[in-house]
Amino acid sequence: MKKRILYSCLVIGATLFAGCTKNFNDINTNPNTVSASLIDPNYLMSQSQIQFSNTGYDQLLFQSMWVQGLAGTYNYYSNGDKYVPGGSFQDYKSRTWNTSYGAATLVYQMKKLIAGNAKYKNLDNCGSILLVLYLERITDAYGDIPYSQALQAAQGLGTPVFDTQQSIYSSMLSTLATATAALDASSTAPTADLFYGGDVSKWKKLGNSLMLRLAMRLTKVDAATAQKYAEMAYAGGAMASIADDAKVQADNTNGNGNSNAAAYLVTDDFREVRWSNTLISFMKASTDPRVSAVAEISAGTGKAANQNEVPGISTASVQIGMPNGYDQNGGATDISKAPNYPGTSPADPSVAGDAAAPDGKYSRPRVAVYGDRNGVNMLLTYGETELLFAEASSRGWNTGVAATHYANALTADMQELAQLNASPQAVVAAGDIATYVAAHPLVPATALQQINMEYFVETCTTFNFNEAWANWRRSGFPVLTPVKYTGQFTDGSIPRRIEYPVSLPSSNPTNLAAAVARLTGGDSFTARVWWDK
Repeated sequence: MKKRILYSCLVIGATLFAGCTKNFNDINTNPNTVSASLIDPNYLMSQSQIQFSNTGYDQLLFQSMWVQGLAGTYNYYSNGDKYVPGGSFQDYKSRTWNTSYGAATLVYQMKKLIAGNAKYKNLDNCGSILLVLYLERITDAYGDIPYSQALQAAQGLGTPVFDTQQSIYSSMLSTLATATAALDASSTAPTADLFYGGDVSKWKKLGNSLMLRLAMRLTKVDAATAQKYAEMAYAGGAMASIADDAKVQADNTNGNGNSNAAAYLVTDDFREVRWSNTLISFMKASTDPRVSAVAEISAGTGKAANQNEVPGISTASVQIGMPNGYDQNGGATDISKAPNYPGTSPADPSVAGDAAAPDGKYSRPRVAVYGDRNGVNMLLTYGETELLFAEASSRGWNTGVAATHYANALTADMQELAQLNASPQAVVAAGDIATYVAAHPLVPATALQQINMEYFVETCTTFNFNEAWANWRRSGFPVLTPVKYTGQFTDGSIPRRIEYPVSLPSSNPTNLAAAVARLTGGDSFTARVWWDK
């Protein structure tokens, strides 16, 4: 990965940065000569993969706390924790949009460079799968977005139309079916692939697993299409083990550090961002052995100890999730007023100038796991896939045995935590996994709740909060109590979408207005995307 990213050629529109090729003079004077013979298009894939996977503040400031995976008392976390604008609010609204479209631009340019070149058939089809993966995140967050005319500014389409989400999903599913079927393990493989190192058989599994995820988004709006593609994904062969997880290993030494870790380790964030009570209480109630693998409290006392990046105490019995909706302002919503408040972590008298840490007795994400700047970013996992197949089976669709899928998912979700770090840190003992799985079989009467609560735990503990939030909106699990706080940008309900970026009214006003007109409630955080009924 180190050299793949170092030597990547970033493409923005039709302009290439100098230094990526010896043919600079030719390209600089005649951009139309740019082709796959001048630069290696594989490097555009790797650059897009690291860019898309590195979410950081893209999801930590909004989605992580809307779904109550995390909680935070620090001021700019009010956006997620309390639905109150704070910090660079307008910038935060644009981050999911900008990061994902930026990654998609690289793939689009890659596909243009290799169009019609049989040598790159697999790379082209992998690119189609990547575009669906990237654009799914954008449409799930905002609703109607540029799709059919997106990424084509160099061709004169600077003001693309906003396609309806219904049409986007139809196109994405069709694209996945075509691209996945066309992958050929006997043909040339991608050479700069950060997901699978060019293993085409794993790309086929990813294509089918992503197809399943898209299909299940439609359960409330188009069950027939959902069933069709879920069954197609099952027949085609989806992820079969945690070795098939779609993930990217960060590379901090070469300037591609893990952005989740970078955000989490900001001093104020590290001191005041905690696992939510919603998550930790659920896990402890079911005696989930992952608690000690993912959570810790500070080993010391006071403010200094709670903002130093030192591993803490991970004993399961002492872990306490922090409720959402509190601050450190001394009023009625001060964290000290929270139900069952465990008390402040008092100042350490041996540390000069130390102060108390009001959040210090609440559980934080383990620093060795989530503070790893070389840590893995998970994008789509075998465990998620098995849970979705379990739900499809519970609905009576031809996707295997629900109970088997569910048991497979529980095992995988615990095992895959060890993959978050090159040197495994979040390790759950095999015996503990087996005991937990045996004690928690799928019960038909409560299957949908069990499946989607596990989906919540899995996506939160892998820091995939974009997906946790999307599946909560689709499934209704977990059942969340909205935060009530002064100055909210919603009506007191949990956000269902992100408002469009503030730049669009000036850059693409006509097409934006048409998209906003299709939203019940207008361009607001409480309006719902098409599949969210």
